[in-house]
Order: sequence, then C-alpha cells, then structure tokens
Amino acid sequence: MSRPTGGQRTGSTTVRAADRVDEQHLHEFVEARRGVEGFVEPRTAVSEVTLLLVAHDGEWTRRRVPSVAWAHDFANKHQVPSYDAAVVGVPQRMRDYNSRIKAERRERGL
Repeated sequence: MSRPTGGQRTGSTTVRAADRVDEQHLHEFVEARRGVEGFVEPRTAVSEVTLLLVAHDGEWTRRRVPSVAWAHDFANKHQVPSYDAAVVGVPQRMRDYNSRIKAERRERGL
C-alpha cells in the first residue's frame, strides 16, 4: 500500500491509515477461507475506506484500505467478488454468524 501509516485528523478523532499489516491480514483471510466476498465501505467521519470480507459461513474481517479503487482491485486480484456496501448492505450470513458467536459466548458464560 502506498499510503503513509500515520493517521489523518478528522475533527477530534485521529483516523489510522491503512498499512501493510492490514493488506497482509486481508490476503491471509482470502487464502484461508472459501466463498469469500468483499464489501467496500466508504469513508466516514470516523473511518477511512474499509474492505469487509465475508466467508461462505459468515465469518468476517474488516480492515482499512487506501481507497475504494484499491479495495476493488484487491478483490479482483484474489478472484473475490466485490460490492459497494453502501448500495447492497452486508450479507445476512454475516449477521447470522455474529448471532451464533454471541450465543456460544453466552453458553460458555463469557
């Protein structure tokens, strides 16, 4: 990634920029799971552009990326379909996964 690792100030918040660690994490997630789709989330007042990756079973990860174009390029290079999250939202399987994890933690008393 060509972006500096320093953060930008947005109001009273410092936003951490994307870095190589973020890129490596995304790469490892894609390589280790099947049925991954990418959801590109636009910049907001408190966050830079992010790439949300969701596997076939709903397991997910989210990391900052340098730009919307970078996120779609990353997905294309890894043969992962990518969508604009502001248009399509996030998949139901991600919400179902979060519910399963929350229920499992409750059962274990965590």
